[in-house]
Amino acid sequence: MVHHRERERWATRIGLILAMAGNAVGLGNFLRFPVQAAENGGGAFMIPYIIAFLIIGIPLMWIEWAIGRYGGAHGHGTTPAIFHLLWKNPISKVIGVFGLWIPLVVIIYYIYIESWTLGFAIKFLLGLVPSIPADGADPNTYLKPFENFLVSYIGSGEEFIKPSGYAYLIFLITVVINILILSRGVSRGIEAFAKVAMPTLFILAVVLVVRVFTLETENGSALQGLNFLWKPDLSKLTDPGVWIAASGQIFFTLSLGFGAIITYASYIKKNQDITLSGLTASSLNETAEVVLGGSLAIPAAVAFFGVANAVAIAQSGAFNLGFISLPAIFANMPAGTFLGFLWFFLLFFAGLTSSLALMQPLIAFFEDEFGLSRKTSVYITAGIVFFSAHLVIFLNKSLDEMDFWAGTIGVVFFGLLEMVIFLWIFGGEKAWREINRGGIIQVPRFYYYVMRYITPIFLTVLLVVWAKEYIPKVMSETLWTVWVTRFYLIGLFLFLTLLVFIADRKKLKEASG
Repeated sequence: MVHHRERERWATRIGLILAMAGNAVGLGNFLRFPVQAAENGGGAFMIPYIIAFLIIGIPLMWIEWAIGRYGGAHGHGTTPAIFHLLWKNPISKVIGVFGLWIPLVVIIYYIYIESWTLGFAIKFLLGLVPSIPADGADPNTYLKPFENFLVSYIGSGEEFIKPSGYAYLIFLITVVINILILSRGVSRGIEAFAKVAMPTLFILAVVLVVRVFTLETENGSALQGLNFLWKPDLSKLTDPGVWIAASGQIFFTLSLGFGAIITYASYIKKNQDITLSGLTASSLNETAEVVLGGSLAIPAAVAFFGVANAVAIAQSGAFNLGFISLPAIFANMPAGTFLGFLWFFLLFFAGLTSSLALMQPLIAFFEDEFGLSRKTSVYITAGIVFFSAHLVIFLNKSLDEMDFWAGTIGVVFFGLLEMVIFLWIFGGEKAWREINRGGIIQVPRFYYYVMRYITPIFLTVLLVVWAKEYIPKVMSETLWTVWVTRFYLIGLFLFLTLLVFIADRKKLKEASG
């Protein structure tokens, strides 16, 4: 006879909401969002962004919360087992492997980027940052010292990358911090940390926003930056690329299609509300992204470098904005090294709340399906992540490759599969009842039709367009490090699939014994 141990539960509703919001609030809120908005019509970007939030973000968020709570009530917290509960077909378990593979691949590179933020925070706190030339220099003169600073930190190279010893040490420390929090469990570890981290994160962001709003130089002011960021260029609305960018940002910002929300939701009590809680967590994330994320990087860049140069900086990428431009700006301000420390400490907290969520699915899999202890599951998961991250640390283009297949195409593909399995195979009416069961608010019936028809069509179009536009470019890359990464990703998927079927055989043996 098989004995299922009692699964952990979130201790408080506020802890659940803050942990879910922390899962979503990450580096993308403060680095990726302002770049996407600036590149895609400023204020006009918010029109497709809000539409995507309403017809992709909210429906898929409720679906993932419902799938997770349903699985948790049956003793499972990861998609291979939960999908099999929803669809009694062996293929459902293989599809469910994506819910382990995607967060695992993303955390492999995400945790390394997260460690950069801690490394830079410490450097700023100790004043070990480049000196900046006198006011009035052109942007290239400002930015070059910090460009060299970033390169000297993470390394560079055509094939092999050699990071600084300091960067590798901070990476080790970051992994250890994640292990220490995760090993304490869901309520005493993740939830307890979220209750401290999320208010701290918002306070740090508000302090920085207030300081940025007072910026004014001969090149412009932060308020001009806000005007540039939110002034709508309505001609952009006819560009399909803007709608695709807005839809993609919704996946990033709400952590949809990663499998992490499903795992977090599996620790919710069987009849506990998910409708209002899910909406509240999503709203917290949107506040962090639109209000705070949109009020920092771009307005500060406009104030120091002017609109034209700020656009060029934004187009050069989120890493350049966050790790080169903003540090250069802060370093040229009174108490700049302390402000730089606050900026990177804010990013570190945002990254840490997300990395905990990304590691949790595989931890839950080892706990639920293999019956391993919490600490053993954490150590195994952290070991896999630590070993795999060396590809990202030492091989050029490995990070980009992982981000494309798992963090870009993968999340949309998996989000579509979630909707099909839950709304079409499990059953539309059953799924609808599951979403609303125990709800403090009832979801408007309008959303039933959105979830069943509109969102899947939207995601299919998004997936086809992305695949058509980006896959040929990605596959044309011939660097050997890219192919090593691709084979490694395939190997990881096969390894996880094997673990799923080993766990099944183990349970069958225990049941027959």
